Amino acid sequence: MVDPFPLGRPARLAVFASERGSNLIALLEAFPPLGARGVEADAVVALVISDRADAGALRIAHDAGVPARHLPYGRDREAFEAVAQDELQRAGIDVVALAGFMRILSPAFVARWHGRLLNVHPSLLPDFPGLHAVERALAAGVERSGCTVHFVDAGVDTGPVVVRREVPILAGDDAATLQARIQAEEHRVYPAAVRAVVRGEARPQVAPAGGGGGA
Repeated sequence: MVDPFPLGRPARLAVFASERGSNLIALLEAFPPLGARGVEADAVVALVISDRADAGALRIAHDAGVPARHLPYGRDREAFEAVAQDELQRAGIDVVALAGFMRILSPAFVARWHGRLLNVHPSLLPDFPGLHAVERALAAGVERSGCTVHFVDAGVDTGPVVVRREVPILAGDDAATLQARIQAEEHRVYPAAVRAVVRGEARPQVAPAGGGGGA
């Protein structure tokens, strides 16, 4: 399905996370599960999936009353994605948001969710894609960094940009201080990007090509 939005109802959002789940908290605040308040929201978080049993995101989802699934990844991406796709279909998911999900998704999975699969990355893409973006920005001596929400496509952090937010790099910054300021912006910009997508205000401008997803 390509460019299905707006739906005329709250979109059902799944969040894939491998770690603490700080962006999940921001998404839950913007798009709480049904029953937490009225249905005026543009979306509701309806499912959380993690490849790690100890991920903080699973506890956050449980505490919020959102269905949460631990799906072991191991060395079998195909099996993980098959089970994940079943879970997404069963939950009636419209949009998938990667939030600290530290895996690369297959070409088939990415193509299936073209225009409905988002990722947030801690740099001003196309600068510093991939791992250790904050540390690499500091090592490069650039004056600014930030975060980017983008559609996932065939490359790693190469998909069409939905929104970027700049963060200045200050004298004395280290990876921890810069990461904290970037994350604070991620928590604001990710819900805004999801809202733009489900309202039909942001769409990828390229056809699905099949490829690995960003993490």
